[in-house]
Amino acid sequence: MPDRAPQPVDRQLPTDEARDLISLVRDIAQREVAPAAAEEEDAGRFPRELFTLLSESGLLGLPYDAEYGGGDQPYEVYLQVLEELATARLTAGLGVSVHTLASYALAAYGTKEQQAEHLPAMLGGGLLGAYCLSEPASGSDAASLRTRAVRDGDHWVITGTKAWITHGGIADFYTVMARTGEEGPRGITAFLVPGDAEGLSAAAPEKKMGMKGSPTAQVHLDGVRVPDSRRLGEEGQGFAIALSALDGGRLGIAACAVGLAQAALDEALRYAAERRQFGRPIADFQGLRFMLADMATQIEAGRALYLAAARLRDAGRPFAKQAAMAKLHCTDTAMRVTTDAVQILGGYGYTADFPAERYLREAKVLQIVEGTNQIQRMVIARHLAGPEAR
Repeated sequence: MPDRAPQPVDRQLPTDEARDLISLVRDIAQREVAPAAAEEEDAGRFPRELFTLLSESGLLGLPYDAEYGGGDQPYEVYLQVLEELATARLTAGLGVSVHTLASYALAAYGTKEQQAEHLPAMLGGGLLGAYCLSEPASGSDAASLRTRAVRDGDHWVITGTKAWITHGGIADFYTVMARTGEEGPRGITAFLVPGDAEGLSAAAPEKKMGMKGSPTAQVHLDGVRVPDSRRLGEEGQGFAIALSALDGGRLGIAACAVGLAQAALDEALRYAAERRQFGRPIADFQGLRFMLADMATQIEAGRALYLAAARLRDAGRPFAKQAAMAKLHCTDTAMRVTTDAVQILGGYGYTADFPAERYLREAKVLQIVEGTNQIQRMVIARHLAGPEAR
């Protein structure tokens, strides 16, 4: 029934350029991303050629300066691009978000010389990045990281293991947080490490319940030497850089979560319009109609929340609290909506013949990455009530 078919999201975009950009992204998503998504995710195949296309299309550097190959787009627009990509395939949207996160330290804290040397290739030269903060024994407590960088003349020697690294083993560059000084957050420094650096290797990718097409692996640094010219920011500034990057990265995860939830809602709407029971489409039954209404409302609320936070960021205003709220709400929404989509499809929703079960498996990880949702609640509470008593 055409009147019940899912429709593209009606977006409020600030410029004609932004509208043209969304049209381009929808075309790429429809032609290049969605058709292979189910097969490649099932096979655990990372679509590197897709990311080459995204780079050539200018989609890997959207929020960064055009001077260095970026798109000069506000976060408000960039996040809606992520949402469109994630609706077609979460691996695509999340991959662009992680690449943007990995590029942030250089774009925001690098010297002009560093930016001129490295950013053009990172933003539009087909390279793919990874962000290395977490370790096997330091996840939520990231300030306790043990990877160490020791100065040796005009070089640093980095030794340690990073964990849960998206694009681990396939990235062309790694933004690595390592300890150069005292214990705690003030002893951490950021480095830009080439993917082919001697002594850098990756373990076999983790075997995950979802997002199988996006490799997640431990990255080992065994005496990796990098020149001081690849140190990003000042010594001891790395943890502040990492937290600043994560504020923007959490908005990326929020947008991807909304995209995934939108895909699940679209699938539920398609099925409910076509599936007939008791002589009529199941979309006519009030119980299902209420479920669909709740799903759509939660998605719209999440979209509004991440866009409000993005507009604060674009205006140069504090947005850390709103970023945490957006990440929390949008990823919890993705979990609820994908669960309801499986329920609407009934037995078919539990089979791999339909994408609903994949959406549900993928949604779970979004509540964990870039700060678990329990950490997001801690961040929000600190903004509301101040730091916890020690």
